[in-house]
Amino acid sequence: MRVISLCVEGIHQAAQRGLYDWLDGQDADIICLQDLRALEPELDHDVFHPEGYHAYFFDSGVKHYNGVAIYTRKQPKALIYGLGFSSGVDMEGRYLQADFEHVSIGSLLSPSAESEMDSQEVKIKFFDDFQAHLSKIARKRRNYIFCGNWAMAHKKMDVQNWAQHENSSGFLPHERKWMDQLFTQLDYVDAFRNVEKDPDEFTWYPDDESGGGWRVDYQVVSSTLNHQIEYGAIYKTKPFSNHLPLIMDYDIEL
Repeated sequence: MRVISLCVEGIHQAAQRGLYDWLDGQDADIICLQDLRALEPELDHDVFHPEGYHAYFFDSGVKHYNGVAIYTRKQPKALIYGLGFSSGVDMEGRYLQADFEHVSIGSLLSPSAESEMDSQEVKIKFFDDFQAHLSKIARKRRNYIFCGNWAMAHKKMDVQNWAQHENSSGFLPHERKWMDQLFTQLDYVDAFRNVEKDPDEFTWYPDDESGGGWRVDYQVVSSTLNHQIEYGAIYKTKPFSNHLPLIMDYDIEL
C-alpha cells in the first residue's frame, strides 16, 4: 500500500503547479492532503476528483483557512471528521480519518502557532488533547497511520539550521519533548525515520531568511506496523508548495 501525504498550502495553487498530474503517475492507494484553503463546494471540479479515487474533504467553514482531504482507491468503512476535542479547534478543518477493516488513516493539520488564530496556547492545548487521544486509542485492536503537517520538528537533524531556531515555534523544548513522548511513551513510530536515516531530509522550506529546511511532515504509525514499513522518500524534483510530498510504502492490504 502506497500512502502519499502533502501540505499543499492552497489546493487550487497546488493544482495549477501540476500536483494532480504528478499524483496520476504515483499509483498511490491513499493520498492525504492538508491546508487546502478551500471550502468543499469550491472543489466541485473534475481535477479535484481524480479517476479511480473516492474523494473526501473536511473544510473549516471559513474561506481560505485550513481544510484536509483523503483520496482512497478503496471505499472506507467509516469516516471521522475531527477528533472531538472539547476546545473545538480540531473541527476547524484539521483532521479527517478513513477507517478500513484493520487500519485507520488520518489526515492531520496541526495548529502552527504562527498567527493569532493559531497561538502557542492553542497549539499546546491541541497537542495535550491529541496526546490523550493517542494514549486512549493505543488500547484498541486497530492500527493507525497519521499523515500530515505536525508543525514540529523532532530532533536537531530535522532542522537544517537548528541553532537559529531553538526559540522558534516548531522546535521549542516542550514541542521536542512532546515528540519524544510520542515515539517512546506512546509507542508510535516515525515511519520515514524507520527506513531513512539520512539527516539531510526535509519537507518544509519556510519563506524566511534562515534559508533552511525543516522536517515537520510525518506519517506516524502504530508500533504494530513497524515491520510493515517498506519504503520512504521525500519528493524533491518539483515543488507544489513550500512543503514536499512524503511517500511511504507499507506491506498492508486495506
